[in-house]
Amino acid sequence: MPGLIDVHAHLDDPGRTEWEGFPSGTKAAAAGGITTLIDMPLNSDPSTISTETLKLKVDAAEKRIYVDVGFWGGLVPENAYNASALEALLNAGVLGLKSFMCPSGINDFPMTNASHIKEGLSVLARYKRPLLVHAEMEKGSERHVKLEDDTLDTRSYSTYLKTRPPSWEEAAIRELLTVAKDTRTDGPAEGAHLHIVHLSDASSSLDLLMEAKTNGDSITVETCPHYLAFSAEEIPDGDTRFKCAPPIRDAANKEKLWEALMDGHIDMLSSDHSPTVPELKLLDEGNFLKAWGGISSLQFVLPVTWSYGRKYGVTLEQLASWWSERPAKLAGQVSKGAIAIGNHADLVVWEPEAEFELDNDHPVHMKHPSISAYLGRRLSGKVLATISRGNLVYKEGNHAPAACGSPILAT
Repeated sequence: MPGLIDVHAHLDDPGRTEWEGFPSGTKAAAAGGITTLIDMPLNSDPSTISTETLKLKVDAAEKRIYVDVGFWGGLVPENAYNASALEALLNAGVLGLKSFMCPSGINDFPMTNASHIKEGLSVLARYKRPLLVHAEMEKGSERHVKLEDDTLDTRSYSTYLKTRPPSWEEAAIRELLTVAKDTRTDGPAEGAHLHIVHLSDASSSLDLLMEAKTNGDSITVETCPHYLAFSAEEIPDGDTRFKCAPPIRDAANKEKLWEALMDGHIDMLSSDHSPTVPELKLLDEGNFLKAWGGISSLQFVLPVTWSYGRKYGVTLEQLASWWSERPAKLAGQVSKGAIAIGNHADLVVWEPEAEFELDNDHPVHMKHPSISAYLGRRLSGKVLATISRGNLVYKEGNHAPAACGSPILAT
């Protein structure tokens, strides 16, 4: 099949390589059939919000990546109203920009509002590159729990789930759509594109996005395998490996996400691989409110999507669309995403029927396997080999002796 393209991964390099890093992250990607990663601008230190910080990241990637890696830049209040700064960042090669509509948890990556986003879209329109948005808007009055309440059962997943209700996603998307109309044909930001990352709410939020597409807004949406594999009801007390934002919701919501994906209303999938050191997951304490949020998943997204999707009738063609063709288009990679004459020879060879236990005996190449919520699962779909630009970078448990991946910079 075409190699997978993951447009949403946090490799934490440079500055937080104890969390992951380019070598282990790209080895895990290769072992999972991913031939191209687009690295998010935050969780590295510093965040990628300027030409100087982009250079640090590109330098860190040189000769240390086993698959191709591109880079999103950050849209933050510091650069949002500075068109020349954004232009410089885009000219330096970021494939697009990313912003948060709620606190990111990273000090040098503060949240943006609709005004910042409107300014960002006007610059991106000239480059025909996308803006990726973490669409949750904090509405304190709508929290179903008071975080300072000492009687809360912080080991219960339901306590955490109530702190980030679906209304946060809906409010952010509703706000976004006030500026998304600028991306329509003949609009002031025609050529720009909005992309909603890791959609979790399959109700009102999804309805708004479907309406926006009908109205001609240039907008796409992704969800992640963990929202399709897990449901809130099955998360054990204290098992903070399952904490992420937006949160994994109930089983009925999971079914609606699958329905939307199969019907084409959700455009693509991404991992949102967001690891940390085990100590920050607070696995012993099991406090969902204090533990670092993020699902560690990079190596497993192909077998997870296939294993959980088979009961819905997922086809190989759909996998290639969700994981290769559409992500390539979002990231502006015209030579990737399909097996075609003239394209990069980015391929994954895998056995859909082969089953395996994801246990301690299964080789995992992510830096901290113990924090992955997928451990203990039985999956179908074993990756045998991964080929990046014609180079055999992974075969049956072994990686190429040299890191021959290429940094991807937009031109």
